[in-house]
Amino acid sequence: ALTQKIMFNHRFAALLRNFALHASASGFRPRALLGRAPTSPTEKRPAMAAGTRIVLTGDHAAVPLRQGVATLGWEAVDIGPATPQGTPCPEQARAAALRVASGDRRFGIILCGTAQGIMMAANKVAGIRCGVCSVTFSARMIRRRNDANMLSLGARVIAEGLAMDIVNAFLATEFEDGRHTARVEMIEAKGA
Repeated sequence: ALTQKIMFNHRFAALLRNFALHASASGFRPRALLGRAPTSPTEKRPAMAAGTRIVLTGDHAAVPLRQGVATLGWEAVDIGPATPQGTPCPEQARAAALRVASGDRRFGIILCGTAQGIMMAANKVAGIRCGVCSVTFSARMIRRRNDANMLSLGARVIAEGLAMDIVNAFLATEFEDGRHTARVEMIEAKGA
């Protein structure tokens, strides 16, 4: 067993060295993807996208993380739940998605254990483009390239500090328009 662990460690180290070599040659920046831990609780948050008003919701698994997101300082309405009692995420997702689709809120931040089920439910509402993100790079890209209006986070998947960085990256990024507008129109088209 010890020999197998040593072999695995050597293979893993070689894999990491190979990745680092190729990643640096291609301009890959792991820090940009993984986010970072906040340096202080009073750290200035990124500039907010114009007119950013958000709705927060989740299921019972995400109550503490959602309450952390609510303290980031964005203009938010938290529609619950307030306790960790069993809560069906499709109902919560639909309630938040309807607020975003109606224009009452510009963005929605929805959370559940894995982020998958609540995202699927939100995307059933017309006009919603919700994506699951577990790194800041993805959060910026779903805003920049797909004009996502909802972000789904997994409370059992990512740590709180990274979740806060992902939310800030999502809310501070503007849609690029231009060639990406056609993609968003295709996403919105019936049967897409």
